[in-house]
Amino acid sequence: MHEGGKDRSQSMKNAGHRIARVAMLGCAALGAFATPAQADTLREALASAYNTNPTLQSARATLRATDENVPIEKSAGLPGIDASGQYTEQLKRSENSLTAPKRFLSSNVELSVPVYAGGAIRNSVKAAKQRVQAGRADLRATESAIFSQVVAAYMDVIRDESVVRLNLQNVEALGVNLQATSDRFEIGDLTRTDVAQSESRLAVARGDLVTAQSNLISSRERYVQLVGDAPVALEPPPPLPGLPASPQDAVNIALDNNPDLIAARERTEASRHDIEVAGSARLPRVSVFTGGTYTNYFGSLGAGIVGGDFSQSDTTATAGLRFSIPLYQGGYASALERQAQARAASTIETEIAVERDVIAQVRSAYTAWEAANQVIEATTTAVSAARLSLEGVRAENTVGNRTILDILNAEQEQLSAEVQLVAARRNAYVAGFALLAAMGMAEADDLNLDVGGPLYDPAAHYNAVKGQLNDWKFEPDPVAQSTRTVDTPAQDATIPEE
Repeated sequence: MHEGGKDRSQSMKNAGHRIARVAMLGCAALGAFATPAQADTLREALASAYNTNPTLQSARATLRATDENVPIEKSAGLPGIDASGQYTEQLKRSENSLTAPKRFLSSNVELSVPVYAGGAIRNSVKAAKQRVQAGRADLRATESAIFSQVVAAYMDVIRDESVVRLNLQNVEALGVNLQATSDRFEIGDLTRTDVAQSESRLAVARGDLVTAQSNLISSRERYVQLVGDAPVALEPPPPLPGLPASPQDAVNIALDNNPDLIAARERTEASRHDIEVAGSARLPRVSVFTGGTYTNYFGSLGAGIVGGDFSQSDTTATAGLRFSIPLYQGGYASALERQAQARAASTIETEIAVERDVIAQVRSAYTAWEAANQVIEATTTAVSAARLSLEGVRAENTVGNRTILDILNAEQEQLSAEVQLVAARRNAYVAGFALLAAMGMAEADDLNLDVGGPLYDPAAHYNAVKGQLNDWKFEPDPVAQSTRTVDTPAQDATIPEE
């Protein structure tokens, strides 16, 4: 064989090897969701957020503050003891005042017990208890929202790592294509146009890779923000439990369990008690009291009267019934009650608005979850078809029936299908978890999370303070429970090994 024929044969052989390598890269791309060794899990991420997320810790503290409204309102119906004292030194006495003391000390103690307040205290306590229940539902909603954000961030990292991996493989494959095309151009088998087309696709692929890497860094930083730690080789998530069979089943569950709706209902009930509290401004107030006074004149009482014999101290005691009957208040009581009624009307309408929102959220989440699952089925078929198409185009190119542009287009179709598949997997899982959250089934107890100890019990603090009568019981000053991320290094787009 002459020298030119040997060169042409060797170039074709090298190009064939590179094309085979590209095909292997395409097969490897289908393992984008493969499980890496020594990976973090979604359950670990949720447990970390449960223990260290500042938004969740803040919501717990807010609920504890709401708990205190119950003993605060109860205190208005409990006995009160007041003491007062006064020491007086007469710097100049009236010359006509012979018995005025030069100095004296007086003290007074009074016990007052409310007997009747028109129902204001009773209804204030009931309203406070209803708002505690609303606060607990708010805490559930916050926990569910944080978990939904963590799941989305977790799946975003997995998706974006897969997209970066696919784009890296695409850049490498296009690099191999370009080299094979250049080799064939050198021997006159292809034209300069074929080389330019390969160069153009490679340049675009490099740009897409940079964009994918930027998206991955953003997703990882969002993960750090929510979880408190950097993601390390995240595992695929476990199957979601308790997904409904139909949108109506989901709505029925949500109407009973959605924490936002429960909170709105509790606030509606609390506002009804507020009307009774406002109306009590027209009614009498009755209390019983008893008290005593002690005065000591330090020997200065009647000191200017010769032969005067005065007791230099005395005590008194009193007891009685104190009452007030509002006769006219300038329209204050009526205005107060109308204001409470208007606020109650607002909470009633808000409850209906929340109910509408919940129904819409549940139905939308169900639709999105179903749609994403259908997209997964379709794109799985599309990926398989794109692989077969690419193999066929490459084979036909070797016999001259396909152009380099056909190969580039087929490779782009396969990449697009694979990216769409990983995005659909992410969307299906996030939509499924959002559906559980809207149904009120996406909290630590529902997910059976292991958080390294008992779950936070909102009733524990309430039970500890609801009957607290000690004015001198002090609690330690609060300290931060959440972890800081200031020392967490900036994230990059490094892809963990599988």
